[in-house]
Amino acid sequence: MNLLTDLSVQYLLLALIVMLIAGLIHGTLGLGFPMVATPLLALVLDVRIAILITLLPTAVVNLASVLGVSDWRSVLSRFWRIPVFALLGGFVGSWLIDRYDPAPFQLLLALLIFLYLCSSRFKPEAFSFLSGNNSITMPLVGLVAGFAAGTTNVMVPILIIYSLSLTLSKDRMVQLFNICFLAGKLSQLIVFSVSGTISAGFLIATIPFALVAYLALLVGKKIRDRLPTALFMKIVRTVLLFLGVLLIIQVWLQ
Repeated sequence: MNLLTDLSVQYLLLALIVMLIAGLIHGTLGLGFPMVATPLLALVLDVRIAILITLLPTAVVNLASVLGVSDWRSVLSRFWRIPVFALLGGFVGSWLIDRYDPAPFQLLLALLIFLYLCSSRFKPEAFSFLSGNNSITMPLVGLVAGFAAGTTNVMVPILIIYSLSLTLSKDRMVQLFNICFLAGKLSQLIVFSVSGTISAGFLIATIPFALVAYLALLVGKKIRDRLPTALFMKIVRTVLLFLGVLLIIQVWLQ
């Protein structure tokens, strides 16, 4: 696939800047890379191209985030159903975005951003029923989250809603999210590779993006303890609100 060679230098530089910003945010908060990178790129490209360009960088960032902690295995052993079914949901979502007009999925991306922004107003007790039957709720949450990731590259809102029903520490919650993100990336990689949408050459060409994202992730981890989380989250949420509105306007104009 010659997608990158078809893009102008300005777009490639923009993509590198987006990787830098999203990597810093992910490193500081422990999550957020695809949720920031995808809408930023979708504003000037489209959701499908944004997903393809961020495929390897997101996988690298998520893998580094998972392996960067020592107890990720205990989180996986408890919640393994969610990433497994996220993988299955991701197959369906990736197949759809690979074959159909990406414009409707751009609207879905905007709606997921708004869902994330509203999640802080949700009361934990409103979702207590989700923790009642894990043999049903975990696969369902995984399927929905995987589908959302496959079509829009964003599953955080779905996982946050589920996490409200759990008694998990912030660190373990972030670990679970990154494991699920990684499952979503694996499904995209398989679907896009089998369909011929991407090739080994394309992934190699996106290594500079992945490298920038990884280095930004490391920097973000360094500043995590220096920047007040509340202030940083306020900035991120404001930016996401702005992006969500712009995505909806863009779809309406199309």
